[in-house]
Amino acid sequence: MEPYKSSLEHVLAELERIDLLIRVQVEHARGMLQDQGEMQGLYISEQELDALLAEPAGLPRWAAVPHRPEVVEALGLLAQGIAERKAGTSVELRLEELARRFELTSFDLDALLVTLAPEVDLRYERLFAYLQDDVTKRRPSFDLVLNLLCPTFEAKLASRSRFSGQAPLLRHRLVEPFDDPSRPQPPLLARYLRADARVAAWLFGDDGIDGRLAPFARRVEPAARLEEMVQEPALKERLLALAGQEGNRVLYLQGPVGVGKETTAEAICREMDLLLLTVDLERLLAAPEETFETVVELAGREALLQGAALFWNGFDLLLADDKAGRRGRFLAALEERRGLTFLAGESGWEPSDALHGTAFTRVEIPGPGHGERLELWLRALPEAEGLDLDSIAAKFRFTGGRIRDSAATARSLARARDPHGSTITEADLYAACRLQSSQKLATLAQKIVPRYRWNDIVLPAGRMEQLREICNMLRFRSRVYEDWGFGGKLAMGKGLNVLFCGPSGTGKTMAAEILGSDLGLDLYKIDLSNVISKYIGETEKNLSRIFDEGRASNAILFFDEADAVFGKRTEVKDAHDRYANIEVSYLLQRMEEYEGMVILASNLRKNMDEAFVRRLHFTIEFPFPVENDRRRIWDGLWPSALPRSADLDLDFMARRFEIPGGNIRNIALASAFLAASDGGVVTMSHLIRATQREYQKMGKVVLSGEFGEYEQLTEAR
Repeated sequence: MEPYKSSLEHVLAELERIDLLIRVQVEHARGMLQDQGEMQGLYISEQELDALLAEPAGLPRWAAVPHRPEVVEALGLLAQGIAERKAGTSVELRLEELARRFELTSFDLDALLVTLAPEVDLRYERLFAYLQDDVTKRRPSFDLVLNLLCPTFEAKLASRSRFSGQAPLLRHRLVEPFDDPSRPQPPLLARYLRADARVAAWLFGDDGIDGRLAPFARRVEPAARLEEMVQEPALKERLLALAGQEGNRVLYLQGPVGVGKETTAEAICREMDLLLLTVDLERLLAAPEETFETVVELAGREALLQGAALFWNGFDLLLADDKAGRRGRFLAALEERRGLTFLAGESGWEPSDALHGTAFTRVEIPGPGHGERLELWLRALPEAEGLDLDSIAAKFRFTGGRIRDSAATARSLARARDPHGSTITEADLYAACRLQSSQKLATLAQKIVPRYRWNDIVLPAGRMEQLREICNMLRFRSRVYEDWGFGGKLAMGKGLNVLFCGPSGTGKTMAAEILGSDLGLDLYKIDLSNVISKYIGETEKNLSRIFDEGRASNAILFFDEADAVFGKRTEVKDAHDRYANIEVSYLLQRMEEYEGMVILASNLRKNMDEAFVRRLHFTIEFPFPVENDRRRIWDGLWPSALPRSADLDLDFMARRFEIPGGNIRNIALASAFLAASDGGVVTMSHLIRATQREYQKMGKVVLSGEFGEYEQLTEAR
């Protein structure tokens, strides 16, 4: 016989066998049911009552007809023809796959086909109503299915177990039981059955995922290749070996966002010739409880239908204390699932009281090193000629996903800047990287846009050299720690911790801006008012958020007035002292673990805890500027567009007024505003009056003769 050309042909052939079964039963029932005219099925007549009492227990008299020898022979011939056509078929037969994947018996398949019949032809609704002697009963009841398929009362009793909650048909929701609304709490036999709409659609050739899953899940046909992934070969081999094991397998892929967990799962599925069904747990957890449970169940069924591995993204969100109930139900469903399941998250987790019947393995997917990041940048920007991608890879410790996103953003920025050329510049690339950095720091910190460059700051040569060394340490740390192997000698302390100390106004914040500008990194000034809390434990939580987000954002963290947080530990005299010391100790631990750059600024170095000082890579003293330095500061402050009198005596200002650069800047700005309202040109009169105002603001006593030959320009005091 001719093989099946499609899976649908096979389904229709099997339905033809069920059709014969139903037809024979209807023909025999026609002669046995009493004709009651228009009132048939609405009341029980005396004749019908006698017939009911005469019937054997458990089976109507017509139910035995299809199992007579002549009917069995006809059904056997149909089954033989189906088997012969299946033998030569090369296409996948979905009904056969359904039976294999869900471990269905021949009875299960026939029961499913009975419920599937009305999905193919509505005439079966009327035939089922006729067999059940009620025009409103248009779907088969449990009793009708058992009567159709079971030759004896004993077989009927035995087959009831196939409709238990643990049997495949109901456990996997292949068929859906429902009740007559007018008959609450009916016995099992009086309940009705219908084929699940998604199962029916899949049997008819529909590969789209269940509509109830669509808001949270997507079907992926794997395109990623394991050999093309930028990971250690040993890790690839281990992953493939773990995924290929027999039985239920759960692989927990742990790593930061964008490290390639889903791509890794996709590549493994490609090697194993599997599809991948991914579910977004973050979105699902925002849904109602009932939706959560339904999606968890349906996702497992969908993966089996599709022949797919299941990928749960954001699994560590379930580890929160307030998600304990949902986590328990999720893990219970996971333990029942057959096949390969991937969990993806950032937090480390091992099952302690769950997944006992499942092979669970946690695999850490590390972030890419400098060499791997460079390779990812080269792949993401093959057109980037002349760009220093090595420097970008060193400064921004991005994962593969964020590198791809940054490359796309850089292209968008280039098109916005030059719609006709769209050549990516280094400025586009740095801007894209900063845009891809996390913005969550904004709740606890102020983003500072760097305005200053190296020629704006005036410091002794030795201090300037130290600042440039800081830039070089961050610029070349990948070479030292990774390429040269120094990172293997250090368990912690791979970050860069710097202390700027000195009087107010000597350039500490300016120096931090210059470092951010030179390195192309965002600079965040930590707002201590949002960090320090009077409530026990809250300060540590806020600091933890700062360091976690700082790591994700590749930003420079700038703690101004740092001695407020990083101050010395004291002798414990009460509970407040003890908790204050705990905060300092916690900071020590986080700074040891942090791999980014932290700048601490303090007016008084002696206020800093010595344990912090030992962990610093650089300590730079910002001295009070001497006369020559003050003169350079005065020269560098004036914008080129500012009108100035030729007789400005800046030598006098630098020599006579011993003030730091911050106050000099204030005087220059104030003098410009005075000039704007008085002639439009900055003169010595404006400088002297602005200096007098600055001294008053500082609370500094102005002595007689302080302004020398310009005393006459001062206002009466």
